[in-house]
Amino acid sequence: MTAWLAIIAPAWIAGSILGLLSAPLGCLVLWRRMAFFADALAHGTLLGVALAVWWQLPMGIGIALVSVMVVVGLVLIDDERLPVDAVLAVVAVSLLCLGLLTLTQLTDQQANVLGFLFGNLLELDWADLPILAASVLVGLGFLTYIWPAQVKLATHEALARIQGINPMRQRLFFMGVLAGFCAIALQAVGSLLISGLLVLPALTARLYSAAPNQMVIIALIVAQLGVTLGVWGSIWLDIQTGLAIVLVLAILFFVALIVSKLLAKSWSAAN
Repeated sequence: MTAWLAIIAPAWIAGSILGLLSAPLGCLVLWRRMAFFADALAHGTLLGVALAVWWQLPMGIGIALVSVMVVVGLVLIDDERLPVDAVLAVVAVSLLCLGLLTLTQLTDQQANVLGFLFGNLLELDWADLPILAASVLVGLGFLTYIWPAQVKLATHEALARIQGINPMRQRLFFMGVLAGFCAIALQAVGSLLISGLLVLPALTARLYSAAPNQMVIIALIVAQLGVTLGVWGSIWLDIQTGLAIVLVLAILFFVALIVSKLLAKSWSAAN
């Protein structure tokens, strides 16, 4: 048991730390209707990793470069004739293909492709936790700083403009936090599953929330539950840890959805 804990405990703690940032950030993603953008940025992390390996740069720099490219590219291809969600879907799949192509053809990382796609949380050890914790604390600190403006823009943009809030600046701030989260979440769940880690806890919390703060608290609880069950379940079922975490979060969402519908029907019948 002690040997198992030496492997599982760092992964469990790392996932729990990551959940502290993913829950409030996921709530903002839903409120600002940017789930497709988050998905595109998450897929872009794979290309960022591939370019970093190819050019022998730190992975963070590669991911930052791709994030900037995505934002600039979206501004350049913006066209009122094209639905935004469709454009983001095309960008996401293009980034994924480019990332896979670069990673497998131009680098020596073919053997690690599955890890980049689905994460490998169990490879983290105790030495990695301080860096992860510091990164999450920085993200939480910046998110706390921009939180009031972000909530105002999400609920009433016109009123936020009158109050002197710059939507473009706040959008860039939000994209920066999102890009940072994608960078630190890559090893946990991989580029394909980052958006699931972001959106599912917030989506589950939305079913039972009447206020923004309440939604964040419920999302935090769901994220921690998903990480805990996912990490231990991946050991029990012998599957990828990232897959297990997101699958547990998906199950929690569908169970919560069914329960909320049953409660709503019961309430309607009682009245």
